[in-house]
Amino acid sequence: MADDINSPVPGVTPKAAYHHGDLRAQLVAAVRDLVETYGPDGFSVSEAARRAGVSSAAPYKHFRDRHEILRGVVSEAMDRLFAGMEAAAAAYPVGSLEAMAAVGQAYVDFAKGEPGVFRLVFGLTEGHENAPDLLAKGESCFGVVVQAVAACLDLPLGDRDVQRRAYMLWSFVHGHSFLHIDMKTRVTTAEIDDWDYLMTISRAILARPARP
Repeated sequence: MADDINSPVPGVTPKAAYHHGDLRAQLVAAVRDLVETYGPDGFSVSEAARRAGVSSAAPYKHFRDRHEILRGVVSEAMDRLFAGMEAAAAAYPVGSLEAMAAVGQAYVDFAKGEPGVFRLVFGLTEGHENAPDLLAKGESCFGVVVQAVAACLDLPLGDRDVQRRAYMLWSFVHGHSFLHIDMKTRVTTAEIDDWDYLMTISRAILARPARP
C-alpha cells in the first residue's frame, strides 16, 4: 500500500510538526522500535517512514541507505548507554563499590530493556574498521568503567591494573547481559539477583592488592 503522508497514524507526530533535526530523530526512534520487534534484518524503511508520518522517500534525505539508518540507531543507543552509565555512577559516592555496581546495573538494564538494539550495537560495530565514530563512543562507555575502577582503587586512569580490572568487570557484565537476554540463566537453580551479582564481582575484582 502506498504511503500517504497526510494520513493520521496513531502515536505519530504529523509531518508539519517537524523542524530542523526532528525528523531524523523520529526515524531513528521508529527504526529502533522495529528492530526490537523484527530484528535488524526484518524491518522495512517504508514502515519506519510510515510510523514517522512521512513519505517512503523522506528517510533518504537524512540517511544514505538502510545500513546508515541502522548506524544512526546504534550511535543514538550508545549515547544513551553512556549517559545511563554516567548517571548511575553519580548516584553513589565516588570510589564506592556501589558506584561500580551501578555502572554495571545500567548496562544490564539497557540490555534487558532493548535486547534487539543491544545485539545490534555489538553486531554492527564488530571490528570497528569502518566506524571510527562508533568506536569512539564504545571507548567512552568503557571509559565510564575505567573511571569507576580507578576511583575504587585510588589509581590513575592509565594504570595497567586499572585497565586490566576494568576489562574483567566489563567482561563479566557483558556476558551476564547476553546470557540473560538469551535466557541462558535458567541453567542454574540459583536465583540470580542482578545487584547481588554485580556487588559480588565488584568486591572480588576490585579487592585491593596486598601491600609489600
